[in-house]
Amino acid sequence: MLDKIASLLATTGFTAFKWQNGVMIVIALIVLYLAIKKEYEPLLLMPIGFGMLISNLPITGIFDPPANGQPGGLFYYLYQGVKLGIYPPLIFLGVGALTDFGPLIANPITFLLGAAAQLGIFITFMGALLLGFTPAQAASIGIIGGADGPTAIYLTSRLAPELLSSVALAAYSYMALIPIIQPPIMKLLTTQKERETVMEQLREVSKTERILFPIIVTILCVLLVPSASALIACLMFGNLIREAGVVERLSKTAQNELINIITIFLGLTVGATAKAETFLTVKTLEIIVLGLIAFSFSTAGGILMGKLMYKLSGGKINPLIGSAGVSAVPMAARVSQKVGQEANPTNFLLMHAMGPNVAGVIGSAIAAGVLLTVLG
Repeated sequence: MLDKIASLLATTGFTAFKWQNGVMIVIALIVLYLAIKKEYEPLLLMPIGFGMLISNLPITGIFDPPANGQPGGLFYYLYQGVKLGIYPPLIFLGVGALTDFGPLIANPITFLLGAAAQLGIFITFMGALLLGFTPAQAASIGIIGGADGPTAIYLTSRLAPELLSSVALAAYSYMALIPIIQPPIMKLLTTQKERETVMEQLREVSKTERILFPIIVTILCVLLVPSASALIACLMFGNLIREAGVVERLSKTAQNELINIITIFLGLTVGATAKAETFLTVKTLEIIVLGLIAFSFSTAGGILMGKLMYKLSGGKINPLIGSAGVSAVPMAARVSQKVGQEANPTNFLLMHAMGPNVAGVIGSAIAAGVLLTVLG
């Protein structure tokens, strides 16, 4: 009887529990706290945190591959959607169905702000190389500057899967901290007069323009950067079914059920890759610091391009909308609106900032495609 009890105890997770497991569980609980209590990107950080929690409980076998004729664990199979690059494009399909590209169509010059806000990606890429990361790892870290979680996961899963959990956690954490990170940079790089600038109301965009936009963007971007085709095509198809107005069921499915289900699978499996042996390293700390640098330089890049456009337009463009060029939709645009109203209570920049904001989504996908082409 005692032998059976001893055998039973030997099969519990307590016998294999190490201090590293404890540390990772604490980190997972902190992530869950930030998602639930502080509401920091809860849609992603909550499943990521729970995935971290379950994968660091020993002897679960939940992430084990098939062996000796036995099937693998549940998360092993769900993770194939990340490994094979399936989940991020499907997330983009839902994002496209949720996104109004009208402000960008009405003021296409703001696409330059979205492009300039990718500056942090390439500066951080060079910084990561100097710290000893491989080019593939450096590219995966740099893409954090695009402030686009699915794009960061897509590129990292292709180039440096060993960094996936660290990059994903850094990307979504900094996206949640946009209201804290961006305003000091915005105020540092702009004058009071520039922040007070009131922009003219955007023109109305026709339905024909809205339908043609995703088709034209798909053709041009895929011809320019074929390796970004999965992200761009799904993003634009999602937007097309939104704007066409004849497939409401598909549009609502993409906006709700599809993106929600994929978000759960993506978050749980990415979080589950955060094992102690790969996460509790100096590299993780370096990635977190480099991610902040990437995000800061991307914000600065958009602002500096905004200042240039302010000068060239004779003071008609508020430089603050440049900070929205990072592709955290719509949070970055709301920050532009908030800082603008602090300088001038009559200012309303939200719709103007949405132009570079949605342009940043396209820009980060193109940047990822360029890096994938060069390093993949």
